[in-house]
Amino acid sequence: MDLQLQGQRVVVFGAAQGLGRAIADGFASEGCEVFGFDLLHAPASTTSTARFETGDVTSWDRVRSFVDACGPVDHMVYSVGVGSGKFGFPFWNLTPDDWPRVLEVNLLGAVHAAHACAPGMVHRRKGSMLFVVSVAGQMGSQTDPPYSAAKAGLINFVQCAAKDLAPYGVRSNALSPGMVQTGLNRSVWQAGQRLLPESARQDYETWASEKIRKVAPLGRWQAPEEFAAMAVFLASEHARNITGQTLNIDGGQVMHA
Repeated sequence: MDLQLQGQRVVVFGAAQGLGRAIADGFASEGCEVFGFDLLHAPASTTSTARFETGDVTSWDRVRSFVDACGPVDHMVYSVGVGSGKFGFPFWNLTPDDWPRVLEVNLLGAVHAAHACAPGMVHRRKGSMLFVVSVAGQMGSQTDPPYSAAKAGLINFVQCAAKDLAPYGVRSNALSPGMVQTGLNRSVWQAGQRLLPESARQDYETWASEKIRKVAPLGRWQAPEEFAAMAVFLASEHARNITGQTLNIDGGQVMHA
């Protein structure tokens, strides 16, 4: 399938690793000009980005100046996420002080990216925005309440943005991962293990395998390359009537009757 994305300009927030890096690579393989932004430096092996800058998505000035320097943006991807680093069940295991940074990165950072890219897309009456959310934001996961709440808020913002942008031919969608082998997934395991006695602790592979069997009907990991494939499809004209949607790549973890 020819996605006809050659030469289009894509900004990927969170492009240094995990899903963001896979998505950046996916767009580059389609002949796009990719611009990456991350708090971390890009690995030396990353060659998919025409331009890469380090910065914090919670800084509106930093995000805006980066997008302005990229020139006209055709597609924006926000693939940034942090947890509290603590196990939140019940929620009072955390304190109110554990919430602000999680909300700032997962939700307000996404708002910064959208604000930076929207005016140009609206002016040109074309473009797309894609936000990586989480199944945790769809089902009130108790594992990390600040993270779940932030991603739930982001899903709602995606829908608000889709309605606002639709008259200008610009689309806004979300991708929702289930179990993916990323640093964020590993941090969930670490937080939970710290609360267990030594005899009950599990290594990451054992914990993850058991969790997948419990929560995902297909019983297998989801891979970053799957998100890259969906991201480039959603940016293409083949998806021109898809907006305001949260598409799950989760092995069947979240199903709605």
